[in-house]
Amino acid sequence: MSAYRFCRTDDIGLLVDALNRCWAPHFPDEAPMTPAAFKRSIRDLQVWCSSCMVAFSGADPIGVLIGAKRASGTLIHRIAVHPDHVRQGHGRHLLTSLSSKLAILGPPRIVAEVPETRAAAEGLFAGSGYVSEAILTDYVLEGDAGLARHERAPGESASRMVIPVTIDDLVANGLLKVPQPQLCWERSVETLTARRAEIEGLAIASDERIEAYALFLKDAGELVAVRALVEGGEIYLTRLMSQLRSRGLEKVRFPKVHPEEVSYETLQTLGFRSAGMHRRYAATARSG
Repeated sequence: MSAYRFCRTDDIGLLVDALNRCWAPHFPDEAPMTPAAFKRSIRDLQVWCSSCMVAFSGADPIGVLIGAKRASGTLIHRIAVHPDHVRQGHGRHLLTSLSSKLAILGPPRIVAEVPETRAAAEGLFAGSGYVSEAILTDYVLEGDAGLARHERAPGESASRMVIPVTIDDLVANGLLKVPQPQLCWERSVETLTARRAEIEGLAIASDERIEAYALFLKDAGELVAVRALVEGGEIYLTRLMSQLRSRGLEKVRFPKVHPEEVSYETLQTLGFRSAGMHRRYAATARSG
């Protein structure tokens, strides 16, 4: 007999155990979940224990759903069923139970960002009434591609300087605002703000304003935001990418990019290549 229940804030240990029992067998190359890593997901992604569920067979976890919640909606961050219990309806039951709860408590929007390599997960969401809403592309910049070794991009004015910039600098100047539906959950303003201590930034600035910026996690080799703020400002992005190379980033990942966030043409000009895709699925919470 299977049982299901939503979790509480004191269930972090249970959720960690459930992830290591149910998620880890499918992804053996990933590091095991720890309480510290789970608490970090609460801070960075706004994972809510009350939006998480565990399925049991007796006392053993056989399925787990991890939900992150913001005013804009709920993200199905992870959902997994133990290999010995797949194809028995547990995944769909977890999704249906969360949907019923959110239909009452809100927010009604539910999303999932599923890698193209996970056909079973795509089938689960499509079969549970979720619709494909957007394609998010993973990009990679490697070697010398696009990183010309010059002090200024061709046509760039000498009056522009490269300066360090922080999340707080951008927020204070109203420069971090990007329409949220275009951003993946992990690089939304809420996540960037939560991770401000880890994120480094560079900007191209004139005497009057910041005209382009790039935010990155140096240790991870990951670009988390890049934006031109003035007409024709894309020319400054080449210089920023060159600056990343000079800081030792031999390979730069830029994950889950919505086409309205930065265009494919701009990223191709900078030397990025496509390295995979995620499909964003969305649904509106409903009871029953």
